Amino acid sequence: MASFTCTGWVELDGRKLAPAEIETICTTTPEKAKNFGGEFSLSFDTCHARDHFGIMPGPGPKGALVCHDKIITAIDPDPAPCTLEEAIIAAVKLRSDEGVVALSGGVDSSLVAALAGRECVAVGLEGSHDLAQAEHAAELLNLSCTIVVIEPEEIEEALPKVIKVIPKKDPVNTGIAVTQYFISKWAGAKGYRRIIAGQGADELFGGYARYLSSQNLEDDLARDVAGLELQAQRDQAVAGLNGTYLSMPYMDVRVVRAARAIPAAEKVRDGRRKIPLREVAARHMPEELAGYGKKAMQYGSGVWGVLQKLARNNGYKTSMQDYIDQIGRGNHGQ
Repeated sequence: MASFTCTGWVELDGRKLAPAEIETICTTTPEKAKNFGGEFSLSFDTCHARDHFGIMPGPGPKGALVCHDKIITAIDPDPAPCTLEEAIIAAVKLRSDEGVVALSGGVDSSLVAALAGRECVAVGLEGSHDLAQAEHAAELLNLSCTIVVIEPEEIEEALPKVIKVIPKKDPVNTGIAVTQYFISKWAGAKGYRRIIAGQGADELFGGYARYLSSQNLEDDLARDVAGLELQAQRDQAVAGLNGTYLSMPYMDVRVVRAARAIPAAEKVRDGRRKIPLREVAARHMPEELAGYGKKAMQYGSGVWGVLQKLARNNGYKTSMQDYIDQIGRGNHGQ
């Protein structure tokens, strides 16, 4: 039998499984893998499996155990019903036995940080909004947070590496990916493999400003939730450059199920966004953090401004996309 490998972690009904337990189930009663939760990629013999949402990159389709190119069982865990708050607490607890929390000071990452109680890291340009807000949030939460200052020259150096691996090479995805790159670079250098992050909350709970003027909020949220798989591929590809991976509590099956059960009109109304998440957060942190509205990562970190300047300095005054395309062509030796 080929060696059994497991990247990430597996849980069964809220209990994390040891590697030996995972291997025994997969090799003796593989049908029981249907109930595997967690974030994982498994391989043994001619078989491989990935978690339900495909958070962990690896061979084969998401949410399936495949042997000899045949699906043995779907991986579709069905944890006991719970409230949104219970779901978020359980999801963070399962992920916070190791790793570092990526903190920007918004409600998404602050709630994860408050529940995890682990060391945090924040990245951004000198004087950027996210560095100041993350530092303030860490103080309010009484958590240790390392502030990592990015230099513009480092961004220029990182761009070819980042653009090469991300699936969608446009300005927004590039800006987010560059910021993630520096989070993972610091984490990898410090010996961390897991980065616990707040990804998915905006799509699940209605965090984007454009939702305030949406003509069909249910459809818009459903479309954006469907796009989370591509976002996860982007983030994991960048994290992998530094030997790390992102762990996403909001993409836990429990949390996704609880979020989907909440009508869109209860998530965004009266000029407020992410209302259910903020209500949960208010029970775990000061109201000023629970109600805080933050800029998107690429803007708050200051990375976007540097990308605009780099594009202009390289002769692309009106199109950052053309600048990104030019770097992409360089990656392919054109």
